[in-house]
Amino acid sequence: MVGRRPSGTRALVPATAETGSDAGRQAESSEPRRSAHGVLPRLGFRGMEITAELVRGLVREQHADLAGLPVRLGARGWDNQLWRLGDELAVRLPWATEGADGLLRKEFAWVPGIAPRLTLPVPVPQRFGEPSVLFPRPWLVTTWVPGVPADRAPITRGGGEALAGFLTALHRAAPDDAPTGRDRGGPLGALTEQFARGLAHLTQRSLIKDPGAVRAVWDDAVAAPAWDGPALWLHADLHPANVLTEGGALCGVIDFGDLCAGDPAYDLSAAWLLLPEGEIALFHAAYRPAPDDATLRRARGWAMARAVSGILIGDNGDHGRTGGKPTWGPPALAALRRLTG
Repeated sequence: MVGRRPSGTRALVPATAETGSDAGRQAESSEPRRSAHGVLPRLGFRGMEITAELVRGLVREQHADLAGLPVRLGARGWDNQLWRLGDELAVRLPWATEGADGLLRKEFAWVPGIAPRLTLPVPVPQRFGEPSVLFPRPWLVTTWVPGVPADRAPITRGGGEALAGFLTALHRAAPDDAPTGRDRGGPLGALTEQFARGLAHLTQRSLIKDPGAVRAVWDDAVAAPAWDGPALWLHADLHPANVLTEGGALCGVIDFGDLCAGDPAYDLSAAWLLLPEGEIALFHAAYRPAPDDATLRRARGWAMARAVSGILIGDNGDHGRTGGKPTWGPPALAALRRLTG
């Protein structure tokens, strides 16, 4: 998120929608203010303002064959800004966090090799922008994926089989030199203290009715047998602002900044956050190989952790706190109800 994450949420959920990210594809705005997507500062890391003029200059300097394409703002996210470049491309520039540089380099290195097998459209890096006098950080030109983020236009038509097909295609054994997750795809137990802090924040703000039921889901997940298979490729940031819809149907997945190798349970947790009632069972039935009981228990734990964090981020947005996202609250609350119901 911009600058820092809301108290009690660090390490339990992703930071974006394009978390590396363009979080909700927010339209251009002026110096910090509250909007439907929270509070985002205009100036980024190191105080540099990114403008259409700057983006045009960067493209002209390093990729002159694209210089004639029109430039317009697509989104300001927690790590990156996304600028449309014509109708089919986009420029992603790091702005709000120092670590965004590494996320973009990782996407450029790995996503082009993975994207061809995926069953939903994803933004594929096409060109790399080197740091320069104009802009001292790396940047990317990617394909543009049309659609509306699901935190603003939820999946209402199906989705279970489409999401299962996407993850079945993605979840293949990763090479030994694949990136590891920052806090995703590994053992849940290492995050128990952080989960407890997040749950305490929810309780203090009176945002949940039964903290005991929430904690029970987490404790059961921690007690489940650990993943003993090969480390699989994970998107590791599937939440409502990072999937796109059209007419209520799932139509794309964005932001691969947290791409890593690990336990597939982390990605499987997205079903509770993304899918409408009745689709979660269809998702589990369609995903291959069929997840065993231990994997589903771990997935429920990750889903609960992400729901806790999403509720806090939504509440921060409702109250105008920096980095809050009002649109994150409703899907997170819905996930919590499904997990404890």
